[in-house]
Amino acid sequence: MNNQTMRAIRFHELGGPEVVRLEDAPRPEPGPGAVLVHNAVMGVNFGDLFFLRGEYIVQPKLPDIPGMEAAGTIVALGPGVTGLSVGQRVAYIGLGAFAEYSVVKANRILPLADHVGLEQGAAFPIASLTAWHMLHTIHRLAAGETVLVHSAAGGVGMAAVQLAKAAGAHVIGTVSSAEKDRAAREAGADEVIDYVATDFAAEVRRLTGGEGVDLILDGVGAPTFEAGLRVLAPFGHMILFGRAGGAPGPTDPMRLFAGSLTVSGFVLPMLYRNQTAMKRSLDDIFGLLHDGRFKLPIHSVRPMAEAGAALVAINSRATIGKLLLTQ
Repeated sequence: MNNQTMRAIRFHELGGPEVVRLEDAPRPEPGPGAVLVHNAVMGVNFGDLFFLRGEYIVQPKLPDIPGMEAAGTIVALGPGVTGLSVGQRVAYIGLGAFAEYSVVKANRILPLADHVGLEQGAAFPIASLTAWHMLHTIHRLAAGETVLVHSAAGGVGMAAVQLAKAAGAHVIGTVSSAEKDRAAREAGADEVIDYVATDFAAEVRRLTGGEGVDLILDGVGAPTFEAGLRVLAPFGHMILFGRAGGAPGPTDPMRLFAGSLTVSGFVLPMLYRNQTAMKRSLDDIFGLLHDGRFKLPIHSVRPMAEAGAALVAINSRATIGKLLLTQ
């Protein structure tokens, strides 16, 4: 029986950032098909807020530990694990990351290339892989297509802008402030629309000469979904991957007929069962990082004890770049 403890961010009741606190927790041990990772750097995500409120696709088991991605070193292998080794530098996507140690299923481990640091390792998994697989697995982006990226200065948005440009696409981003406009343009967006000051749908039609866009990446939901359908080009595709602004209402599928449109939903965990696609995405992202064509902007790096403040910051939606926690 394991009597060791570790430091972890835990919450004992549902709520907002105010319910988390740093405390001692039992140190876990890896079971069959899993590994134990010592977390050096952890990524903070908007989804952590849904988990705290009990609104995520996985319900917390109180007291529970938030956090969905991290980078560190494997310190123990569970029975049956092959292809990984103790001491290996890795990143991962998995619940319970805001802790000294986490047990992670082996198929969620992302081995880091030698040129990828631990801060980069913690900053890329959820946002970059979500963006890459929407562009290249769900849509199969072709050079010359026009892509509309909502929240283009957010984590997924900035990754999507860079990855779409690397693939030869024309990119239009939407943002909510002048500072985020600059960030989206620095990421490579060809045009940027302030959706607070401007009707983004009207501006998209103007920018495209009335043709519309080939692909929309929408993590906002209710405020943008209906207008997005109206600015898709014939055979256009919208991918809904979040609901930061609330879930869209019911949509009549017959509305898609006139333009031969496609609407898809995407969540990253569906890719864990497709290791071939996951390897393709890692090879491409690590290659672009090495070449300097893909960058991971980091907003701030804070001690794990400041997880509550980091969650408050991400809830404000005023941050640009990744928020990270360290031991």
